[in-house]
Amino acid sequence: MLGSEQLIVGGCHVTIVVPGNRRHRADRDARSDTIVAVSLLRVAHRSGVSDADVARRLPGDDLIADAEVQMDRAVTLAAPAETIWPWLVQLGKGSGGWYMPASIERLAVWPARKRGARRIVRELQTLTPGDLIPDWGPGNPSFKAITVDPPRALVYLSLRDRRHNWSWPSEPAGEVLAFSWALILEPLDGGSSRLHIRLRGRFGRRGRLRPLMLSLGGLFDYLTIAALFAGLRERVARPAG
Repeated sequence: MLGSEQLIVGGCHVTIVVPGNRRHRADRDARSDTIVAVSLLRVAHRSGVSDADVARRLPGDDLIADAEVQMDRAVTLAAPAETIWPWLVQLGKGSGGWYMPASIERLAVWPARKRGARRIVRELQTLTPGDLIPDWGPGNPSFKAITVDPPRALVYLSLRDRRHNWSWPSEPAGEVLAFSWALILEPLDGGSSRLHIRLRGRFGRRGRLRPLMLSLGGLFDYLTIAALFAGLRERVARPAG
């Protein structure tokens, strides 16, 4: 079966005969590429959540009312909220670290002392609103605890000034990046819990590459949160010690 395509060469119409199976294959490949692209864009902004989850308001949403981006991730953990909560409280740089599965930590995190905590550390359970938690990244970024409501809601806010080494600005304005990070625990039947994490952000600087950078940032967020969820599963499945 043959098909044809019209081209204009030097002002003249030229008809090129193309085998039908080749055209069908090209159309099929184009559709597949489109499906993959759409799927990646979706994962960049949400995973493990429904449309209703994304639409509902969560604690901390009001911190950045004009957010440019929102990312929602959720997971079911086989433990009650009271068991999971202490792990969330000590999560972070300079505290309990970032949780990942042991198999990944052994390959990717060296020296071993930099790996996420594998026990509840009593000294790290004193988080209160207003506390600053260092964050990873260039400069001196940090998150401020805004809501500490055990064992249900933990909400952070981060303001980062490019002009001052990405530190917390004395007066939020101009090129300041703003992020809110909410970790919400909900009890489920059978002693399990659902952890919903929402990141909302606003960026001061705009440019042609903004959509691409947001998509790449979303994919990185997906990978890091997926590792966190897997690391939490391991930790809550064994005695806290």
